[in-house]
Amino acid sequence: MGKMAAAVGPVTTLVTEPGEDAFRKLFRFYRQSRPGTTDLGEVIDFSAAHAARGTGPAAHKVVRSQLSVSSVSEQDAHKAGLQPVSKWRAYGLEGYPGFIFISNPFLPGYQWHWVKQCLKLYSQKPNVCNLDKHMTKEETQDLWEQSKDFLRYKEVNKRRPRSLLEKLRWVTLGYHYNWDSKKYSADHYTPFPSDLAFLSEQVAAACGFQGFRAEAGILNYYRLDSTLGIHVDRSELDHSKPLLSFSFGQSAIFLLGGLKRDEAPTAMFMHSGDIMVMSGFSRLLNHAVPRVLPHPEGEGLPHCLGTPPPGILPRDSVVEPCSMEDWQVCASYLKTARVNMTVRQVLATDQDFPLEPMEEKKKDITIEGSCHLDDQNCQVKRPRLHPNS
Repeated sequence: MGKMAAAVGPVTTLVTEPGEDAFRKLFRFYRQSRPGTTDLGEVIDFSAAHAARGTGPAAHKVVRSQLSVSSVSEQDAHKAGLQPVSKWRAYGLEGYPGFIFISNPFLPGYQWHWVKQCLKLYSQKPNVCNLDKHMTKEETQDLWEQSKDFLRYKEVNKRRPRSLLEKLRWVTLGYHYNWDSKKYSADHYTPFPSDLAFLSEQVAAACGFQGFRAEAGILNYYRLDSTLGIHVDRSELDHSKPLLSFSFGQSAIFLLGGLKRDEAPTAMFMHSGDIMVMSGFSRLLNHAVPRVLPHPEGEGLPHCLGTPPPGILPRDSVVEPCSMEDWQVCASYLKTARVNMTVRQVLATDQDFPLEPMEEKKKDITIEGSCHLDDQNCQVKRPRLHPNS
């Protein structure tokens, strides 16, 4: 493999701290970057990609990705709120085989459903979240109901304490991930949402992965001061299946590195609606999110979130209507936040979890997890970042 994304320009002026590798150096640079300056000049923007070219010095690395158009019917794509696959703008990067970046393939208005699901439905019990570490299940029973009025009147009282939804950092779906043992558990499983499973299956099929099964999901809830540390997603037992990542809300910078941290990563923007697929060689690469970017016009929403969904949805659609009352809450939340859904297949076909010693099973995995997003103002006590997202 060739040298990954060598840093050029203002990044090279950074002084490397003792013991700091190339990835950590760029992570620190983008963590401290100033939007609107030359600091972000080398970040690839796939949304501005024309003729398979992005912006910035690294844009020569951008190539078009071929999708399996015939694997997803227009009806199934529409059912998931997606444009026909033939209209998707999919890109790859030289030096990163197996990495696919799909620039917002959602139909206008359909992102509303997925944002609402992340905040209103997926955050509910029996799904596990970071708040379970310090609160009872009764206290975290319905975060939406406890938070919606706070968020709806956020502009009126900006000095109020954060609502529970604003303290939410992660939620697990399907097989629960144990942050301490770094393993998935067969003993704690919650039904995987059927709508998200269907969406994931269509995206995976379009990228050439027929038969993908959505078995585990980790939802990350980012504030403007949140980061996600450098890590590799290797805990799934079957690495032949892709990792799917869906972004909604404010934009962020994503760093994709190499097999080792001494290889400098490539930086790219993730905008609302963007989807990333990591498979093959790129499935086990180091990656991180050093920066969530505030809206350039203050507390605003990305343009693609300004259009409501159509009044009449297809009869068999997995997407549900979103009331203006619910969207008011979601919009208030997203003005200073972003949500990311990562979906994984944990087991290969006909594979089972290995037997664990009895002492391992005695651990209460439902509350061991703690905030793996580095949030400077997080009001929930948590240790340093865990290495798996």
